Amino acid sequence: MTGPQAPAAGRETSRKPRAPGRGVPLALLAPALLGLAFLLVPLLALLLRAPWRDLPGQLTSPAVWEALRLSLFCATTATALSMVVGVPLAWLLARTEFPGRGLVRALVTLPLVLPPVVGGVALLLALGRNGVVGQWLDAWFGVTLPFTTTGVVLAETFVAMPFLVISVEGTLRAADPRYEEAATTLGASRFTAFRRVTLPLIAPGIAAGAVLAWARALGEFGATITFAGNFPGRTQTMPLAVYLALQNDPAAAIALSLVLLAVSIAVLAGLRDRWMRTA
Repeated sequence: MTGPQAPAAGRETSRKPRAPGRGVPLALLAPALLGLAFLLVPLLALLLRAPWRDLPGQLTSPAVWEALRLSLFCATTATALSMVVGVPLAWLLARTEFPGRGLVRALVTLPLVLPPVVGGVALLLALGRNGVVGQWLDAWFGVTLPFTTTGVVLAETFVAMPFLVISVEGTLRAADPRYEEAATTLGASRFTAFRRVTLPLIAPGIAAGAVLAWARALGEFGATITFAGNFPGRTQTMPLAVYLALQNDPAAAIALSLVLLAVSIAVLAGLRDRWMRTA
């Protein structure tokens, strides 16, 4: 005679994991949908109110093409300048130990939270004709930076370079430094190891940071108008042209805004592997 039958060996007793998205509390779902609507409705309104019939004529006007050409040139130049000085700066923050490194990192990322207009004022005080550095540039070399195309590039670099530095520094911290150490033990100099080993390893991070910096530079407004002004053909970029057109020709402002919206979507699509996928 046997007792009550024992549970079968190996019988699965764990419950199936609940599928994500089920049983969402209303207290979380309602504000989440409200936040989603808050972000999407303005973009939908821009698309709904766009003058689609007049759009080709708006986008082919000489003023629009001049602003677009200047924006692309300045944003690309600012991105290249950010890469030249930003990648070594990111390597310095990620690979070396020195007193005050945390403070330096905080100062590097400060333009991310600094109001762009304040950044423009700071650039004027530093690089203006009477600025801390600008007065010597004007006296020694006759170089005047404010209200020039070069001033646009510098303003965009100031606000865009932190995006590149953060992206590259994060990639450097994730990369294994033993590859660089192995290269140096085989006789390579530190710079050769950086150029032949480190750069190929962090190339995706550099590309992502460059795209983010380029998009930020393309959309820069506050620092540009403060430091470089709004002169058509010389300093008037697309965001400045949108601001000016909004006062006189709202249809042209919407058309220009659609161009910048399309660029932003293209940037987001280009970074989908980095920002839109989860493991």
